[in-house]
Amino acid sequence: MMPEPAPTLKQLLAFYLEAGVDCALSDEPVNRLAESERVPATPPSEVTPLQRPREMLLTAPPVPRSEITVAPDAAIASAREAARTAPTLEALRTLLENFDGCALKHTATRLVFADGNPEARVMFVGEAPGRDEDIEGLPFVGRSGKLLDRMIAAIGLDRSRAYIANVIPWRPPGNRTPTPQETQVCLPFIQRQIELVNPDVLVTLGNPSTQALIGTREGIMRTRGKWFDYDTGTRTIRAIATFHPAYLLRSPSYKRMSWQDLRAIAKALGQQGSPSS
Repeated sequence: MMPEPAPTLKQLLAFYLEAGVDCALSDEPVNRLAESERVPATPPSEVTPLQRPREMLLTAPPVPRSEITVAPDAAIASAREAARTAPTLEALRTLLENFDGCALKHTATRLVFADGNPEARVMFVGEAPGRDEDIEGLPFVGRSGKLLDRMIAAIGLDRSRAYIANVIPWRPPGNRTPTPQETQVCLPFIQRQIELVNPDVLVTLGNPSTQALIGTREGIMRTRGKWFDYDTGTRTIRAIATFHPAYLLRSPSYKRMSWQDLRAIAKALGQQGSPSS
């Protein structure tokens, strides 16, 4: 039987990209095997019980910051308390930059807080940043962002008349799905963000952000196009769910339904004033 040929560099890169490895954490490669060889191994027969604790302290590798996590309940409580005290969006952003209760902060390149006009009458909220957003520090700047721009332009809006954010402000490694704990830790911050922006219409993009903010257990096919009441604690805001632009890129046949949702948003804004006001 003939051995399989070794993969080419292009094939290896394609494999890593498919696995979610799409960025390097350092400029130079690190040979982990060479690092382990530099630590002298002590023969088991020469290690006494009194020596073991000291040897373990000297040779144990440091724990990466990304693996240093706060207890889930404590992290959620800390997030709620911090978010509640933010008097402005700028203060909320500073709190997030200094918040260490979510491990995603230590694997992301930068915080992705928001984009657009904080005084806009309509606010769009997605799930989490992707690779392009992680690089630029702004939400919805990749392919799905360009589609979102076209979607809101279809109802006479642009980023100067809309406010855009995500439930999760840091990119999960490899664009994986955020864990329930990560969502719960970040939820108080986006809730406070919505309260401070105080839009007339809140638009949740996709199933994860809809379930997190609206509190429904139903899928996006059942929730999209329906109006909900979103209570900030000080005001009730009209909220509507629609498809995430990334989903529309994969399933363009649903753009017609999304267009219906956009028309409903434009109508709601028109009932309370012109979309351009």
